Amino acid sequence: MALYEHVFLARQDLAQAQVDALAEAATKIIEDNQGKVVKTETWGLRSLAYRIAKNRKAHYVMLEIDAPGSVVAELERQTQINEDVIRYMTVKVDAHENGPSVMMRKGERDRERSRERGDRGPRGGFDGE
Repeated sequence: MALYEHVFLARQDLAQAQVDALAEAATKIIEDNQGKVVKTETWGLRSLAYRIAKNRKAHYVMLEIDAPGSVVAELERQTQINEDVIRYMTVKVDAHENGPSVMMRKGERDRERSRERGDRGPRGGFDGE
């Protein structure tokens, strides 16, 4: 079986429970067709680079999939029909990442940097400091 990463963007006005339900529906489609979801990551509500269908933000979800190509075709067909999904992309990969993805590590790194800035004290200005 081949390895894939499937990322979809859900509308900004959905509740987190509805986004989780979309991820579960995608997982069910994959597992019903003899595929396997290795990992599911919810990256949260993030700003878009440009407006898509009047949305400035979207809920990002990534699924790491181990399945044949026919399963991916069915998943994309079902995703295309769903009105709550505004964009999706499936990419074939050589191997899945161990641990959290780059997007999840980016959030941790940003939190660490903000803590470091807090330890530096006030930024100082041009008032003779």
